[in-house]
Amino acid sequence: MGPPSTLVLAAISKTEYRSLVLVLAAASAAALLSRLDRRVVLPTVVVEIVLGILIGPEVLDLAQVNTYIEFLSNFGLAFLFFFAGLEVIEKHVPRAAVVRGSVGWTLSIALGLVVGVVLEQAGVDAEWWVLGVALATTSLGTLVPILIDAGVFGTSLGTAVLGTGVAGEFWPIVVISVCLTSVYGAGVEILLLLGFAALVLLAATVALRARPPRVLHALQETVHTTGQAAVRLSVLTLAVLVFIAVSVGLEFVLGALAAGLVVGLVLDSPDGEVVRMRLEGIGFGFLIPIYFVATGLTFDIDSLLTADGLALAALFLALLFVVRGASSLLWSRELARRDNLALALFGATGLPLIVAIVDVAGDRGAVADSVGASLIGAGMISVLLFPLLGVRIVGPREPSQAPEPALAGDEY
Repeated sequence: MGPPSTLVLAAISKTEYRSLVLVLAAASAAALLSRLDRRVVLPTVVVEIVLGILIGPEVLDLAQVNTYIEFLSNFGLAFLFFFAGLEVIEKHVPRAAVVRGSVGWTLSIALGLVVGVVLEQAGVDAEWWVLGVALATTSLGTLVPILIDAGVFGTSLGTAVLGTGVAGEFWPIVVISVCLTSVYGAGVEILLLLGFAALVLLAATVALRARPPRVLHALQETVHTTGQAAVRLSVLTLAVLVFIAVSVGLEFVLGALAAGLVVGLVLDSPDGEVVRMRLEGIGFGFLIPIYFVATGLTFDIDSLLTADGLALAALFLALLFVVRGASSLLWSRELARRDNLALALFGATGLPLIVAIVDVAGDRGAVADSVGASLIGAGMISVLLFPLLGVRIVGPREPSQAPEPALAGDEY
């Protein structure tokens, strides 16, 4: 019997291995193509999905999702939500901004759910709450590098964008996790959710307070060696909390988000920056790109390119601006009128979470493939159009002197 690696390679057919190689090639090409021209910086996630569509069954038919790609893709999705939790901690958004952003998101989700009910009643093949949550998301990671280059960080508008963005990433994950949990009755599910939250809080408390000197020494010793103990413990935390969430009947994305919060609290120091960079290398350098390229492989481009599909995508794009942009009204006293309009555009920028919501809800039969394609299409246009319009509205500003957040993978 040969070594395990030989057995694994022998089990992969030539076609399956070709698909994996092409997915990795598309992920690598996306990182280069999105930065070829300094004047036109494309969100990497958009390029990844487009390249996935190009090599997928509906265009060139060179690659398709198989068991191995699906496994890596699911791991990438878990890492995507993990980094959403990590980002909530590492951005150091003022508490008042987070509170106001959360109140604004409450306004957005209420409006989105009303819109979702209207659309479902009108015949759109998706459950109303899926539409409502998808329309109430914000892609903060996509906005960060754009706003730093525009000199927006360190201003009142930058604070408003951070508060809006953190709420627009965190709360949709919580809501989608709760709505997709249907193993038990509503009362039991709420108790399980509260119990899981208590477990996460306990884990965070233990991680912050229980720091034996020998363990700390081992962590510090292996940061720049092959040991990488801190990275391994972070990935273990992700795996354990995902396993616990799934085991008790909760959605796995909630476990991934919780792991990001716990690890983010532990790494919230200058010493943790190196570990975060290592984790970003694993996530944004390997697993998350596979997820988005795989999304392109299964993307229903034929449905999107029909007259009805394009019309629905245009409608979703307008609704993104209305539903998510409504939260900007809460900042109208602090911001000038044009800054307030720009905040509405920035808040309505959302693709990665829309893709994830469509993916998870689609697996549960809560949204049709054709509707999901239109939602993702609207999200792609939003990240290409809304930030550029917002920057154009506020005009050029001097780069802020505020410390830059960690940017590895922030185009997501």
